[in-house]
Amino acid sequence: MIKDKVVVITGASSGIGEATAKMLAKNGAKVVLGARRENRLQAIVNDIKNAGGQATYKVTDVRDAQEVADLVTLAKNEFGSLDVIFNNAGIMPSSPISALHTKEWNDMIDINIKGVLNGVAAVMPDFVKNKQGHIITTSSVAGIKSFTGAGVYGATKFAVRNLMEVIRMESAQEGTNIRTTTLYPAAINTELLHTITDEETKKNMDSFYQQVGISPEAIARVVNFAVDQPADVNVNEFTIYPTKQM
Repeated sequence: MIKDKVVVITGASSGIGEATAKMLAKNGAKVVLGARRENRLQAIVNDIKNAGGQATYKVTDVRDAQEVADLVTLAKNEFGSLDVIFNNAGIMPSSPISALHTKEWNDMIDINIKGVLNGVAAVMPDFVKNKQGHIITTSSVAGIKSFTGAGVYGATKFAVRNLMEVIRMESAQEGTNIRTTTLYPAAINTELLHTITDEETKKNMDSFYQQVGISPEAIARVVNFAVDQPADVNVNEFTIYPTKQM
């Protein structure tokens, strides 16, 4: 059941995060949105409330563990509990390794890996104590396949894949009933491409996404399905391709 579940979403100011927040709220969830752009968060929360849903937000940089912890605290203070965290924040400044965009490498590590770890750390004490909870994280098809031009990005997404599977296994071992869901989206039309600074890579990616990309609502429907499962069912991996994509 989705109704009345409290869901924290990072990377919620656009794309997959925004689409998921609106869909879950429409189906009765209480959503708590975190991202860096306050104007976008405010607009999305207003849209949800105007449509009859329940939502709040806090400006959050997932690289800062305290800010992520504060977002989780807001959820508990505002709605009395926490059921789900959707670690969705991520960036994709892809480039060939030989281009040595090392600052971008570090930014991806900080947001795509450390940001997810900060989300896990923020909810784990409550989920362990309550012996229930759901951790959903956006990886990528680049977390299950290797792509030229996306070596470091893919490395961060492979890391997420491993992390989430170990959380699932350890939860079963420890009897804490924490569910995990890892998403592997392919070409989804979001703002991710805007983070690419390497000109040739961006040109190729823009062209490819224009040919095959699909709406972030596709991912929102998958998250909605995962959250809607009963507590004894863990649907733990989804790979989502546009039908046109090879």
